[in-house]
Amino acid sequence: MPYRLFPFVMVAFVVVLLVSNTVAVKVTQLGPFYFDGATILFPLAYIFGDVLTEVYGFKRSRIAIWSGFAACIFMAFVYWFVGELPPAPDWHRQKDYAAILGQTPRIVLASLIAYFSGEFTNSFVLARMKILTGGRWLWTRTIGSTLVGEFIDSVLFVAIAFTGIIPFPALVVMTGSNYVFKTLYEIAATPVTYGIVNWLKRVEQEDYFDVGTNFNPFAVSLKDLERCSGKEEGRKKH
Repeated sequence: MPYRLFPFVMVAFVVVLLVSNTVAVKVTQLGPFYFDGATILFPLAYIFGDVLTEVYGFKRSRIAIWSGFAACIFMAFVYWFVGELPPAPDWHRQKDYAAILGQTPRIVLASLIAYFSGEFTNSFVLARMKILTGGRWLWTRTIGSTLVGEFIDSVLFVAIAFTGIIPFPALVVMTGSNYVFKTLYEIAATPVTYGIVNWLKRVEQEDYFDVGTNFNPFAVSLKDLERCSGKEEGRKKH
């Protein structure tokens, strides 16, 4: 029997990832926080990652993450290709296009490396903690995995995306701001995460435990893809 909502959760995850990579080119400051524009939206990708791992298991979360990576690479290629096309004689926005979307490939590269490391760490920690806690205390998993995953993500993303663009002291401030803001964001969203997770578990009749799962992020098999939307043995029903 296929999952009813898994495809929609995965699409929402990919959309958040794509929009985040586009708006990351803007740097802003709100009060003491100094961060790139993606920080406003990007924590939602971690929330979706938590939901995917908690409900459907690490293997399906892994497929969703790789799907997002493929979409980001395609997006970056299209932005670059369109930027290389000669502008029309009466169109005078080429420099504006290059100034904004021209940075996107570097932002996407930073995001891919950072998110690969951070999100897979986040999913691994959450999946292992779920087994250790017997599925109790969801908040410990969502917050605990976020503390680890967001730290790795923030350090790698800022270092790769903005080194040489902004001064080093600002890099340090941005890294700290990103980490604190995104972590507090997800902590504040814990009640929403609880609601989404509990609703999906009821609808899907699923509460997956990753006992015996291969946590290698590259271990995506054809069988995994074929069964991506279906259920399998070894799960614990809610």
